[in-house]
Order: sequence, then structure tokens, then C-alpha cells
Amino acid sequence: MSENFIYRLYEWYISKDLTKENMPKHIALIMDGNRRYSKVQKNMDVSKGHELGVDTLEKVLDWSIDLGIEIITAYAFSTENFKRSQKEVDGLMRLFVESFKKIVSNERIHKNKVRVKAVGKLELMPDDVREAIKEAERATEDYNERFLNIAIGYDGRLEIVEAIKKIAENVKENKIAIDDIDEDMVSKNLYTKGIDDPNLIIRTSGEERLSGFLLWQSSYSELYFCDSLWPELRKVDFLRAIRSYQERERRFGV
Repeated sequence: MSENFIYRLYEWYISKDLTKENMPKHIALIMDGNRRYSKVQKNMDVSKGHELGVDTLEKVLDWSIDLGIEIITAYAFSTENFKRSQKEVDGLMRLFVESFKKIVSNERIHKNKVRVKAVGKLELMPDDVREAIKEAERATEDYNERFLNIAIGYDGRLEIVEAIKKIAENVKENKIAIDDIDEDMVSKNLYTKGIDDPNLIIRTSGEERLSGFLLWQSSYSELYFCDSLWPELRKVDFLRAIRSYQERERRFGV
């Protein structure tokens, strides 16, 4: 019996118990493990590990579309990632340009009406990355059935600080009163304004922390940690995360 057959059988076994009614609307992904995957392969350049990570994200998007999941938000590049070697950062920037440009003509993106949006402190990105982002966003701006959000130049604390500054400026200009400030106003001033908070956050590579990802938005998110490195994530791993989500009794509060 081949390994592929066993995995397909396992995929079917998990899928048959999943219910559409309890499918998470929004899944956020901490795509951890690209560099470690490269090291495990010994002779693989780290840039290749990141390229394989992009391939995995495309697969996850396909799986999500098939399952009826409406929103995917992927943590692609944090502000801390700028501290990596210049060679790795430059390689990632080239990969971002290529990936966003490919979205413009991606048949599956257009067939399934996926709106692509970058969230983060985009002014930190090089000009060619920002231009590629604009091209992808313009090409998909009329879609509203499914959403793919790429967190790039992102930091959760910085996002909250930026939101506070915007609100404080409005108070200073007498556009709003201090008593007008509430959770909804904060949410509307985040990078992710207009996007529902994630129901489920999945992190790969065995690490069990958020690393500054969606700190405000994750208040009531269910968390799932997977041992697989991101480039080797399989559909069965993704399905197990959703099964775990559906088996939980969600409590909002204590």
C-alpha cells in the first residue's frame, strides 16, 4: 500500500466528519519553518525554502477554497525579519515581487474571486515590492467572495501603536471625543480594518507563540500548533487543525 494512498485515505477519514456549518470563516497562518526546512535539506539555499513556502501557501489557499473558508491571512514578513542577513532579506523581497505579480494573472485567484490585500507597515517595503502589491490589489479589488491577506512589514504591537496615534490625532483635532473611543474604533484603525477577526490561528514548526501576530484581533481566536515545518505542511495537517477547531467548545471570555 503506497504512502500517498494512506494519506488520501486519512484525508477522507478526517474530511467526512467536518461540518460546513462549523467551518472557520477566517484562518490566520504563522508560516514558520522555511529556514529550518532549508537547513534540514543540508544543501538547500534558504531562498529555496522560502520559495517552497510560497508553494505551500498556494496549496492552503486551494484547500481553503474547496472547504468554503472565506478568509486566509498569512504572516509573511515581520518588521523583525529585516534583521536577518541582507542576502536573505533581498531574496525575500525578490520573491514578494514575483509572487504578487503572479497573482495578477493567476487563473484560480480570478476564477474564485479572491481579493488580495497586503496588511502591515508597507512603507518599509522597497518600491518594487510596493508596486507589485498595488498591481495585485488592483487586479482583485472588485472581488468580495474570498480574501487573501498577506501580512508584510507587520508587527502587532506597532499596529496597535499606529492605531492609537490615529485616534489621538482625531481627538486633538476635535473630530472625536475621548468617550467616543471604544473597541470598534480601535479595530477600524488597525491595518486589518474591515476584516473579520480570525476564528483559528495555525502555527507550524512546533513553536507555540504568536510572535506579535494579530495581537488585538486574536483575542478570541482558537490556536493550533503543528509540528510540521511550513514547506512540508500536508493537507492532512491542515484538516486536523480544522477538526480540532470543530471539536472545541468555544468560550468568549473566561
